[in-house]
Formats: sequence, C-alpha cells, structure tokens
Amino acid sequence: MRRYLITSNAEQDLDEIKAYLVRQGGKRVAQRVLREIREALRFPAASPEAGHRREDLTDAPLKFWAVFSYLIAYDPAKRPIEILNVIHGSRDVPGILQEDRG
Repeated sequence: MRRYLITSNAEQDLDEIKAYLVRQGGKRVAQRVLREIREALRFPAASPEAGHRREDLTDAPLKFWAVFSYLIAYDPAKRPIEILNVIHGSRDVPGILQEDRG
C-alpha cells in the first residue's frame, strides 16, 4: 500500500510533464523520466522529514524533494503525506504553489 496521496494538482503536473517530454524527447524519454519521478515519490513517503524546506519558494510548511530538474512539493504533516505538486525548477515555483494552494 502507498504511504502517500497524490493530489489532483500533482497528477495534472505529471500529465503535463509527460506531454512535454513526449513532444521534446519522445515516448521512451517520457516513460523513463515519469518512472523515476514516481519511484522518487516513495522516498518522502518513507522519510517525510528528509526533504528540504524552501522558504525562498513558500512560507507554507512544505518540504521538497528533487528528482532530475523537478521539485516534488509535499506536506510532511499529513498522513499519508500529500504530494501537492511536481514542478520543473525553471518554472515560477512560488507562483504555482501560491495559485494551487488558493
């Protein structure tokens, strides 16, 4: 059983990442990157406090875990932890987090 919950925002992020990677690098590249991201979700689920706070990105009590150039944003206080977003580091991470948190 998974020890994390993927929010609809994070699922949408993963769909957008897949579509972008298919356009840019092809289906095999997209599959590889998405597989690595999905495998990386297990680490913060097993060790919620291991991620990093990023006060430069948000005041919310979120933690971040990086895989490739993507940041997995999660709430370590929730049980199971909530994966809130998966965002490429070159994007407007603070803006996306603020928009998605309402």
